[in-house]
Amino acid sequence: MSVVVVTDSSACLPAELRDRWGIRTVPLHILLDGADLRDGVDDVPDDLYLRERVTTAGAAPEDLAEAYRAALAHSSGSGVLAVHISAALSGTVATAGQAAQQLGPAVQVVDSKSAAMGTGFVALAAARAAAGGADLHQVAAAADAAVRRGHAYMVVQRLDNLRRSGRIGSAAAWLGTALSLKPLLAVDEGKLVLAQRVRTVGKAVASMIDRVCEVVGDRPASLAVHHVANMAGAQEVADALAERLPGCEPAVITSLCPTLALHVGAGAVAVCVDVAAAQPDSSAHS
Repeated sequence: MSVVVVTDSSACLPAELRDRWGIRTVPLHILLDGADLRDGVDDVPDDLYLRERVTTAGAAPEDLAEAYRAALAHSSGSGVLAVHISAALSGTVATAGQAAQQLGPAVQVVDSKSAAMGTGFVALAAARAAAGGADLHQVAAAADAAVRRGHAYMVVQRLDNLRRSGRIGSAAAWLGTALSLKPLLAVDEGKLVLAQRVRTVGKAVASMIDRVCEVVGDRPASLAVHHVANMAGAQEVADALAERLPGCEPAVITSLCPTLALHVGAGAVAVCVDVAAAQPDSSAHS
């Protein structure tokens, strides 16, 4: 058997991709009114991001350990490569490292330094390498290379959710400015940071598209567009990218998972990019 790849629900991987590449997923958690809901497993209210008495938590230690143990058995000893949401955004990587230590060197953990399909693209790169017969060291190297290739940008409609979440890193200083500000955010070394101050949503989205086109250039790239209750906005971004980046396959369009949507709020649109992937997978863009 080959190396097995494990990720978490924040990766927003479509089910068909998880199934095709044998990627296993561990849920993050949503704590709502005393209930512990598993992201991607339990039913979550559609208006979750509008509620104030709700928080999120990383993957549980026992869930990670169980997933790694099962994956290791399935690999027949070939090993497990775990790819998780940025350590700057969640405690999952730290917990994963502890769970992996219990199982020995056959389980390795990679910090994707991203979220959503920024994490998903790293997991896919690892799974493709594993499917090609790579050993655990080579699979980890493929994941590390994908981490370095990745870029992610986001435009939010309101700052309230980010203000409550505390996941805005060095951008905290400007949260005291007018709430009408529509910032362009970026993921930098795993942290969500302010990329540009913009006055309107339209200009922020246009700037996000420009930045994606700049980092891609004329190279092949895999693209994903995420949204929170804003399918129309996500489709517009995907259409603009398709027009300006004809050398890339059409972007995957998915909703952000609840654990991420809660922190950015309704209307948010994000783009994750895997630049110059060795073999862009057309099935990721169906």
